[in-house]
Amino acid sequence: MDRKTFLKTITGGTLAMTLAPNLMMADELSLNSFSAANKLTILHTNDQHSRIEPFDESYTRNPNQGGFARRASLIQKIRSEENNLLLLDSGDIFQGTPYFNFFGGELEFKLMSMMKYDASTMGNHDFDNGLDGFLKVLPNAQFPFICSNYDFKNTILDGKTSQYKIFNKNGIKVGIFGVGIQLDGLVGKKQYKETIYQDPVEVAQHYSNFLKNEKKCDLVICLSHIGYDYRDEPEKISDKILASKTENIDLILGGHTHTFLPEPQTFQNRQGKNVLVNQVGWAGLLLGRIDFFFDKNKNVQKISWNNQAIDSNIKA
Repeated sequence: MDRKTFLKTITGGTLAMTLAPNLMMADELSLNSFSAANKLTILHTNDQHSRIEPFDESYTRNPNQGGFARRASLIQKIRSEENNLLLLDSGDIFQGTPYFNFFGGELEFKLMSMMKYDASTMGNHDFDNGLDGFLKVLPNAQFPFICSNYDFKNTILDGKTSQYKIFNKNGIKVGIFGVGIQLDGLVGKKQYKETIYQDPVEVAQHYSNFLKNEKKCDLVICLSHIGYDYRDEPEKISDKILASKTENIDLILGGHTHTFLPEPQTFQNRQGKNVLVNQVGWAGLLLGRIDFFFDKNKNVQKISWNNQAIDSNIKA
């Protein structure tokens, strides 16, 4: 990503494209009219790829950008300002620097636990050390991995991941499930062994219905590692297709394609309702943020966003 695109990406704003199609664009005055109890802040990352330290100042594309310590400082600041917050990741935590080669993911999990991540899903690179390698470092992750379309029942990961989780933030019920990409042809068989891949659209429809209708969640989030879009393979399952072919998903937080979206995108689901999709590139260069503002009946009224750059302006 070049500097011009990066600067364009990190500007924040307020979405007119809300979950309810008849809402007006929120301005700062109207946002301030909502009580803190009715505001939910979602922070998210994807495709961190073991980039613990910032890129070197001599690096041509992203000089002195990123870094876990800076992200931790920013998250801590936001936590001090917001009462209801969820911190989520969409997979590919592993692979990309010697930190993973030496420590096998232990360091990434420890640092994410220190930042108090609430949940993550698994990306294809999280299988790079095999199921044994993942299980070995998993005790360092003090947060659940939500994998809804990977069936681990005949593997050593059976019972080690969750199919969904429900979080209650001051009365706001948030249901989360996760879908991952087809492993065959992308990951070696010896890495994923007897893991069974299930169709992400069918799985997403099942869990979104379950969470919205049976569990009465106010917001349903999909942690996705299937990719935002495939221009050369338009029929390949992506976040855009997932949004259009399902219902009851409110927000898709994506990964895999390292897409720096200029802002969260809105798509129509199969019922004609809006689904929000966001992805913040890779390597921890950005921290995604989406704020949902609910009325007293727990209906979303306004949404604001800010994909913030992780750079030297943040003091670690």
